[in-house]
Amino acid sequence: MSMPQFISTPHKTLRLEVPFSLEHGVTLPHLDIAYHTYGTLNTAKDNVVWVCHALTGNSDAAVWWDGLIGAGRLFDPAEYFIVCANMLGSCYGSSGAASINPTTETPYFRTFPQVTTRDMARAHVLLRQELGIEKILVGLGGSMGGQQLLEWAILEPTVFETIIPMATNAKHSPWGIAFNESQRLALEADATFFEDRLDAGLAGLKAARSIGILSYRNYETFGKTQAEPFNDKLDGFRSSSYQAYQGDKLTKRFNAHSYWQLSKAMDSHNVGRGRGSVEEALAQIQARTLVVGISTDILFPPEEQRFLAEHIPGGEYVEITSPYGHDGFLIEFAVLTDVVREFLGVEV
Repeated sequence: MSMPQFISTPHKTLRLEVPFSLEHGVTLPHLDIAYHTYGTLNTAKDNVVWVCHALTGNSDAAVWWDGLIGAGRLFDPAEYFIVCANMLGSCYGSSGAASINPTTETPYFRTFPQVTTRDMARAHVLLRQELGIEKILVGLGGSMGGQQLLEWAILEPTVFETIIPMATNAKHSPWGIAFNESQRLALEADATFFEDRLDAGLAGLKAARSIGILSYRNYETFGKTQAEPFNDKLDGFRSSSYQAYQGDKLTKRFNAHSYWQLSKAMDSHNVGRGRGSVEEALAQIQARTLVVGISTDILFPPEEQRFLAEHIPGGEYVEITSPYGHDGFLIEFAVLTDVVREFLGVEV
C-alpha cells in the first residue's frame, strides 16, 4: 500500500521544549506547532488576523480559504498580519499521531494521548506569545475551527478585539457525536487501522470520509449536483462515484489515526466544562462577536449559532443562505466577504 501524500513542510514549526499538560491528565514532553504567517506585523502590532482551521484543514489558510485571504481579498497580507496554526493532534506538522514518542523513539500512532479543543486553544496561546502578539484584531474559525476560537476567546477574553465564529457551536451535539462515532466505527472496521504505520486504515478512512460528507452537505445539495440526467440507469450512479471520490481524496492527504483523534476532540468540545455552565462560559467573552450560521447546515444547524449570539455579550448573528450545507463556510466566499466587511466596517 502506498504512503499517503501529505502537504509540503509547513512554512514554520515552533518546537517548545517544555512539558504540555493535556486536559485528560497526560503530559506531552514537548510541543510542536506548525504554522503559516502572511503579511507583516506592523509597528503598532494591531493588524493581526488569526485563523483557526477545521477538522482536516491545515495551517496554509491562504490555500483552503483563498476566497477570503490573499492579495485583493478581504484579508489582504498587504494590510494584515495573518496567522494560522495547525491544530494539536493533526497530521500536518503539529504534535500528533505521527510525532515521535521520545520513550519508544517511534511514532505515537494510536497511542498519542487524547486532546481537546481547549488543549488546542492553549497551544495557540503559546504560539501567540512566542510571536510577540499581545492583541488580535480579528479571530476567524469555522466548524471545529470555530470551536477552538470560542475556547480561546474564553481563555483570553482581553486578547481579541473581534471574533467571527462560523458554523460552529458551544458544545458538540449528540447528533454530531453520533456522526463522528459512525466514522470511527468505519475506521476500526479496517483491520490495518490497528497497525503501527502511517498508511494504516486508509480503507476505513475512505469509508469514514464518505459518512462525513453526508453531514457536510444535505439532501438538496445532492439533488442538485448528483442527480442522473436519464431514467434508465441501473448502476454506477453519480452519487456513488462522488462518495468514493471524496473518500479517495482524503486518503491521499490525511492520516487515519489523526482523523480518529480529532473526531474525539470534537466530541469533547464543551465550553461549559469546569466553568459552571455553557451560558456562564460564553458570558466571559469580551470580544465584539459576529456569529455566522448557514441556512442548510444539518451538522451545526443555525439554532446552535443563534444560541451563541444570544449568550455572548453583545453578540450579533447573521445567517447566510447556501445550498452547500455545512461546507458553505468553505465555499460562499462572496457572501461571507460582504457579511464580514459590513460587520468590520471595512470599505471596499
